[in-house]
Amino acid sequence: MSSSPEPAGALLLCRAEPAVVGPAAHLLRRRMLLAQAGRGWSVLVPETKPWLDGADTVDAAGATDGTGEPIERILGGWAGALAVGAPWSALALWWDADRSGFTLASGFRRPVGYVWLANGTPAGEDEAMRTFAARLGLDPVLDMQSLDALTEPDSASDARARMLGLLAVLSRTGLALPAGLTPGEPADRLREAARSRPDAEPVSWSGWRDAMHAELDVVEGTGIGPWLRGPKARCLAAAQLAAGLPLALHGLRRRSGGWLTAGAVLLAHGALGLAYDRMRSARD
Repeated sequence: MSSSPEPAGALLLCRAEPAVVGPAAHLLRRRMLLAQAGRGWSVLVPETKPWLDGADTVDAAGATDGTGEPIERILGGWAGALAVGAPWSALALWWDADRSGFTLASGFRRPVGYVWLANGTPAGEDEAMRTFAARLGLDPVLDMQSLDALTEPDSASDARARMLGLLAVLSRTGLALPAGLTPGEPADRLREAARSRPDAEPVSWSGWRDAMHAELDVVEGTGIGPWLRGPKARCLAAAQLAAGLPLALHGLRRRSGGWLTAGAVLLAHGALGLAYDRMRSARD
């Protein structure tokens, strides 16, 4: 007789389109499936279950799965890696036979999370919910009322119901999880549901060179992207060269180390900016 499905499962939600999330997801060095999850949201479904095995395993890229770690720590680490340096947030949802919860990562700020026991008993801090709402820009009155209800005792709501209540609040921001990707489902079912979607895109580790390019893609997708490549970047580089040359010459004539250093820095930044823009344009 086959054993019952493992109750543990996890989802990673990113408040960005899949085209933006994909390059960052490659850096996790984990096999995942990426799909649209509503307006301005993406979902990542792990294809491996590192929190289930009894010993470390090594994937094809040579990366250990981090086995033996609690599921919330693994998912929290993945969310932090996705969100660091990115202009969007990453929300990890996780559950097992005993508990369910979430971890929200936003840039370099300290992650915030909440936990419910399997029977729905709140096991987190109310302040975490307020921080969660503020970081996602939720309504401080209507949305916060719904979130506050999730932190209060309710014998009719188990952990799954609490997670669904959380998603109901996030649906007001455009989140809409694809059919079958529901908190409380075991990891195997989540993976099969994701694979059945025509828009699902596999994400896997493809080496350090591609990872470096992917990281550059992530940075270029932020607010500073236009200043790294394109017309604005070339204008900035040209301005740095134009300002740096006379400063360096002035420093040489006056034998001033300060002016010479300032000019040299501007010249170096300008030259590197033009070189980077040309390199990325050639790659495209």
